[in-house]
Amino acid sequence: QGQLVESGGGLAQAGGSLRLSCAASGRAFSNYAVGWFRQAPGKGREFVAHISWNGGRTYYADSVKARFTIARDNAQNTVYLQMNSLKPEDTAVYYCAARRDPLGSSDYGVYDYWGQGTQVTVSS
Repeated sequence: QGQLVESGGGLAQAGGSLRLSCAASGRAFSNYAVGWFRQAPGKGREFVAHISWNGGRTYYADSVKARFTIARDNAQNTVYLQMNSLKPEDTAVYYCAARRDPLGSSDYGVYDYWGQGTQVTVSS
């Protein structure tokens, strides 16, 4: 059974940066697309970014475009989310998810595996 584990969350000031990691274990995810989603208190799960199986295609929510970058290292079975120019509204629990498809999706319902989430808090 595959497992995803997020890390790298924490507290940052507005304008600062954090890098999240999503490490896969138990199976090779090199053929899987991966997405990042987030959920703020009292809100639904929101799409952030996704990346295709080989990293050739990426897609971002408008709210994070030009500030966040998604990348992957299949040799390390890890996907990253570099978050720059952080804003207080980026505060949320961030989840990574993998789907048994080469291409990613902004629909969280099509993902097959989920991590436990990592908290990101941005202070103003």
